[in-house]
Amino acid sequence: MSTPELNKDMSPSMEDFTAMLNETLAEDIAYEGNVVRGKVVSIDKDFAIVDVGLKMEGRVPLREFAVNGKNADLKPGDEVEVYLERIENALGEAVLSRDKAKREESWTRLERQFEAGEKVQGVIFNKVKGGFTVDLDGAVAFLPGSQVDIRPVRDIGPLMHQPQPFQILKMDRRRGNIVVSRRSVLEETRAEQRADIVARLGEGDEIEGVVKNITDYGAFIDLGGIDGLLHVTDMAWRRVSHPSEIVNVGDSVKVRIIRINPDTQRISLGMKQLQADPWQSIEAKYSVGARYKGTVTNIADYGAFVELEAGVEGLIHVSEMSWTKKNIHPGKIVSTSQAVEVQILEVDPNKRRISLGLKQTQDNPWDAFLAKNPKGTVIEGPIRNITEFGLFVGLDSGIDGMVHLSDLDWNRAGDEVIKEYKKGDNVKAVVLDVDSSKERISLGVKQLSGDPLDAMGKYKKGDAVTCEVVQIQENGIECKIIGSDISTFIKRSDLSRDRSEQRPERYTVGQKVDASVISVEKAARRMTVSIKQLELAEEKQAVAQYGSSDAGASLGDIFKAAIKKQQQEGDK
Repeated sequence: MSTPELNKDMSPSMEDFTAMLNETLAEDIAYEGNVVRGKVVSIDKDFAIVDVGLKMEGRVPLREFAVNGKNADLKPGDEVEVYLERIENALGEAVLSRDKAKREESWTRLERQFEAGEKVQGVIFNKVKGGFTVDLDGAVAFLPGSQVDIRPVRDIGPLMHQPQPFQILKMDRRRGNIVVSRRSVLEETRAEQRADIVARLGEGDEIEGVVKNITDYGAFIDLGGIDGLLHVTDMAWRRVSHPSEIVNVGDSVKVRIIRINPDTQRISLGMKQLQADPWQSIEAKYSVGARYKGTVTNIADYGAFVELEAGVEGLIHVSEMSWTKKNIHPGKIVSTSQAVEVQILEVDPNKRRISLGLKQTQDNPWDAFLAKNPKGTVIEGPIRNITEFGLFVGLDSGIDGMVHLSDLDWNRAGDEVIKEYKKGDNVKAVVLDVDSSKERISLGVKQLSGDPLDAMGKYKKGDAVTCEVVQIQENGIECKIIGSDISTFIKRSDLSRDRSEQRPERYTVGQKVDASVISVEKAARRMTVSIKQLELAEEKQAVAQYGSSDAGASLGDIFKAAIKKQQQEGDK
């Protein structure tokens, strides 16, 4: 900005002079707060006397003209740019500043560079709360701690007082606020380098790198300016618990490029791909049903992994670990690093899975039980559990057999009979069936006694039987046929031919009564008898025998004759 032209002409009239003076003062005042050009008049100790065309010169400290720490090289006659703060102070001098002039120049230049997206040069010179201050050739900017580098920097000492590029993120001239970033410059440079390196690499290439960092999920390999990720699953064909088992920071490793993402420029690496895949032709190597020895490598809630060879693991599911130990954690059956013999149950080369069995290498206790206790064998054991559908009886080798409710008693309901048993009781039972595939043994208690159905077969309709009263009920009496285990029920209407005698209370428990078989239902396991039918049959027989000799005899006479004859035959 050029120095203002001051009017030197004099007017003969006082009015003209006053007008000219006011006009001049107004012009001078308009330059306050701006950068103006002046001339060094003289050097007075530590100050430069500068004339900017006003009534009085101004004094500027020589240190404000210092450049890069060097003393100012000024002499009278040199032209300089300074900032005009006030036209006149209390001493009548112009108040000038070279520092503020440089700051204004810097702001103007920085604004142009910010709008153009250009990088700016600066020097980190101080640490403040949350970051650092940067000198941008006179303008002071703030550098947040997160914008210093791509990764956290522990020691910023080497970066202090060193000229380096920055990117302006935000500017506010009115508030005097500038925010810069060194990180964005590094990222841009790094991106250019990555793009150049990625362009030279291809999937399938084998390359050497240096282990830069290790995490739980893998290792980052420096490929010479760009990092690639070697995932833990791609380190070896075998199971790797942690990357530190395979590599260490600083190791030089040979890897293969598995994948390159052109958008994100991420590179996936592999080490196991440099070796032959042990899963090739796996079906021919491990046939179903064959047994092999392996080592337990890992134990989970659902089973245990067994290494059959380097890179080949199979799973013993918890259900295939023991014949008898159910709902138990695999860690209570096997332990890590334990050598075990297993049987191949299934091989799936596509899913790279092998199902193994541990219990299959041991004798099946159900087969062993059947060999020792064929069907029909009577066994004895303690009741281990009582459920709503039967009893579980403890047998050899830790297995159980079940007595279903329907196999507790021939005649009574199972849910009633089961109440007579309690846990821990020893019971005898008959082996009814053994199903090894379903791991099931069926037992029966009622089969210890003969099946009433067999005894029922010797009776037919019309046979006379003798029964013992077991229980008296309102609608009849419950009886047991003497000489068998057959139970039957005589209804009230079948208690007598005479209606007045059809009263259950006439009978007592233990009393023996004669009755006639009226039905035998083997399918329903039921035989029905009737006292009434027996009386009617006897009456019919008496009529047939005695009524023919004396047609005029009464029914009473016939009965008397029949009874007398029976007595006479008895006396003989």
